Amino acid sequence: MPEAAGQAPPHAPLAERLRPLSLNDVVGQDHLLGPTGPLRAMLASGRLTSFLLWGPPGVGKTTLARLIAAETGLAFEALSAVFAGVADLRKAFDRAEARARSGSRTLLFVDEIHRFNRAQQDGLLAHVERGLITLIGATTENPGFSVNGALLSRCRVFTLHPLSAEALDHLLCRAEQLEARPLPLSTEARAALVTLADGDGRYLLNLAEAAFAAAGPGEMLDPGALAALLQRRHASHDKAGDAHYNLISVLHKAVRGSDVDAALYWLARMLRAGEDPLFLARRLIRMASEDIGLADPTALGVAIAARDAYEMLGSPEGELALAQCVIHLASAPKSNAAYVAWKAAQAAAEASPAAAPPLFALNAANSLMRASGYGAGYRYDHDSPGAFSAQDYLPTEVARTGFYAPTPRGFEPRLAERLAHWARLRSEAG
Repeated sequence: MPEAAGQAPPHAPLAERLRPLSLNDVVGQDHLLGPTGPLRAMLASGRLTSFLLWGPPGVGKTTLARLIAAETGLAFEALSAVFAGVADLRKAFDRAEARARSGSRTLLFVDEIHRFNRAQQDGLLAHVERGLITLIGATTENPGFSVNGALLSRCRVFTLHPLSAEALDHLLCRAEQLEARPLPLSTEARAALVTLADGDGRYLLNLAEAAFAAAGPGEMLDPGALAALLQRRHASHDKAGDAHYNLISVLHKAVRGSDVDAALYWLARMLRAGEDPLFLARRLIRMASEDIGLADPTALGVAIAARDAYEMLGSPEGELALAQCVIHLASAPKSNAAYVAWKAAQAAAEASPAAAPPLFALNAANSLMRASGYGAGYRYDHDSPGAFSAQDYLPTEVARTGFYAPTPRGFEPRLAERLAHWARLRSEAG
């Protein structure tokens, strides 16, 4: 059924009672709603187009949609993609059609829009295109991956940020004004509450409401009492969502960037949040090849050993092996030369997929093959000086461009000397 922004009843949760009643009351999204913000500019122009609000939980996506509907005078229809089906969409469209016939327009808000399947998202498309509805979709997932390309191309995307500590404290001040009493927390406990909320305004106000209810007259809760009351918030992480990919991305980049402390922190964050340790172990193996390579030839073995150690020991003992591997990889000399060489070799194989190998390198298994020149002129390398015959094993169609270019870091300078020596001998041999 249609909804509208309005004052919540006195018995409603604190977060609901503090829901902003105008866009000027919205906290923490100045990059969108400030004087030069794109969302503010869109509203000022009077040309509201469909858009998506992408951001973490508790930063005001639903509130913004309600307030925009109120400010523009559009009828507000709200659906949750978690619960709504095709029948719910049809009813919403029917109501929008009825309003359109009487000259009114409809803003359809779809929360968790990424949960709609492709057919449901496509069902929105036609009504957005013909202007029956103005769509606002809210999502905690990256729209580039979770929203159909056709629908995404017809919507702007506005990113909402986690609320800053300043914004969260401002919400606590509003809560104190509404309750007509100070929050019963010591200075340290108040700071701990803000930290615990981790940018989520709704969660912060739920915590504050619990603190208001638990403290007796004149009682001030210290951090220990607050922790006992609220327990520990589970780490922000979703093994199938953006947080999963964001945290593994920053872990990988911290290792690549030789930031040992940061790499250990992100490893601990992911393990604490319930990430599969073997997923992390597999990623460490990839890092060893992709970012360290032959600058430290032991890195890959260390990563594989860490994986095996975790499989043998499990948690929590096996997690130390993963931490040891992270330290080794982050502190190792870095080289992506093997990665670059492999990409170059793949490109060459793609460009010359049918190039024949040199006949001298083919095994002459029978007399017909020997008569055809198989194996003719092959020189056994171990019979050559330095165990190097200087023969060219590339197809004649593939130029020797030097796929592998060792870096001057770690073990690779020794490899560079070796390769240069062989290149010189091969050149002298013609």
